[in-house]
Amino acid sequence: MDNRILWLRRDLRLADHPALAAALDAGGPDHRVVPLFVLDPTLLRSRRMSPARLSYLCDALADLDGSLRSRGGRLVLREGDPTAVVPAVAAEIKATQVHLSGDVSPYAQRRDAAVRRKLAADGVAVTLHNSTFVQPPGRVCSGSGEMYRVFSPFQRAWARLPVGTPLPAPDRIPGHGSLRSERLPTLRSLGVDLNAGVIRGGETHAQQRLEAFLDEWSERYHEARNHLGEPATSRLSADLHYGCVSPRAILAELDRRKPGHKAFATELAWRDFYAHVLHAWPEVRTSEFNAALRTLPWLGEGEAFTAWTRGRTGYPVVDAGMRQLLAEGWMHNRARMITASFLCKDLLIDWRLGETHFLRHLVDGDPASNNGGWQWAAGTGTDAQPYFRIFNPVLQGQKFDRDGAYVRRYVPELRPVEDKWLHSPWQMPEDVQREVGVRIGRDYPAPIVDHAEARQRALDWFDEHSQRPTASPHEDSRD
Repeated sequence: MDNRILWLRRDLRLADHPALAAALDAGGPDHRVVPLFVLDPTLLRSRRMSPARLSYLCDALADLDGSLRSRGGRLVLREGDPTAVVPAVAAEIKATQVHLSGDVSPYAQRRDAAVRRKLAADGVAVTLHNSTFVQPPGRVCSGSGEMYRVFSPFQRAWARLPVGTPLPAPDRIPGHGSLRSERLPTLRSLGVDLNAGVIRGGETHAQQRLEAFLDEWSERYHEARNHLGEPATSRLSADLHYGCVSPRAILAELDRRKPGHKAFATELAWRDFYAHVLHAWPEVRTSEFNAALRTLPWLGEGEAFTAWTRGRTGYPVVDAGMRQLLAEGWMHNRARMITASFLCKDLLIDWRLGETHFLRHLVDGDPASNNGGWQWAAGTGTDAQPYFRIFNPVLQGQKFDRDGAYVRRYVPELRPVEDKWLHSPWQMPEDVQREVGVRIGRDYPAPIVDHAEARQRALDWFDEHSQRPTASPHEDSRD
């Protein structure tokens, strides 16, 4: 028999799945494909794994198993170390080939290399495919073969490369019916208690979200994506992270719709860019991309960090973002930038603490994109926001939550406050506070720092501890 393994990780779908297509290709009458997912304790029990992602994963595996069964196959689940499990399953079914999609995290790179070495020693052919990104890490490079360190030239080169035509989902998958499989995981079986209102996972729900976004928001995305109170973002980040929707298929759909498709295509390019960076420079996982800034004396955990994690900083738009994260396992991208800037610039707290906190809660929690975004906010990464550009949380709220819908949704104690005071409630006169029933310091916290003072402290701090030009006194972010 010609048995082949499709080792699934971040590609939990059937449509536009190059690794699956290759596993099914040119099979004879006894051809069997085993879609294998390994429940890896190293990942499932990681301190950086969020209950929200585990909830999404349970949904996605159940959805995938149902789709496979409707086509004659089924999902095979095994628990354990993939470096032992995958070769063992290959030996068990006498597999001739193993197909898998590439991944970029340092752990994934080590894991995949170890599995490939063991399979090669057993005479099993291993083929790596790109099912996770528009362009696989390492493909987008300069004419001299160098990896790009800046996004703009990367994007130009990225946009010139061929993408290919998305593949349809197969009609039939010849499965291996007698192979032992673990039961589909549930939050209870994983020992997870989840309170967040997390989106449903899986290819079926991902496709519904994509279609809703394309129908309702794709043409307005470039105008509305920064408005915190509007549902104008795609909410596809978790679907992309777990591969329940193909980025190549998204591009194909976007090409049919204008003018908003270019703005969203840029977001896919950013996703690929950060994957290229992590793949080429795995050390950025724990250290600053800019080597000159690796000795900055960041502050650690303390009362300010705790207030930030709980959405109790006294700055409404910051607190709304942090509470959205706790409630939904997700945060609007503009809010991610605001909250990250506040932690790193206003509080001078180590970006790594913020990055880890996000990963412990986010339903998407992509290690490359999360790391890239945090280093951008801290001023230490590629295309970093310059250290002298510091988001003003009051101005950010006034610009991107003009009617206060976002703050009032996630900071309900401020709902009675008038728009004129909403983003700086500590400025309300005492009689107004009594009238609306919101006493600052009692019903809602006073600001834990004064932004103007914190901004100057950050400028002085960066000037003292880095070899960068002194900032212009007029430089401040009002984006």
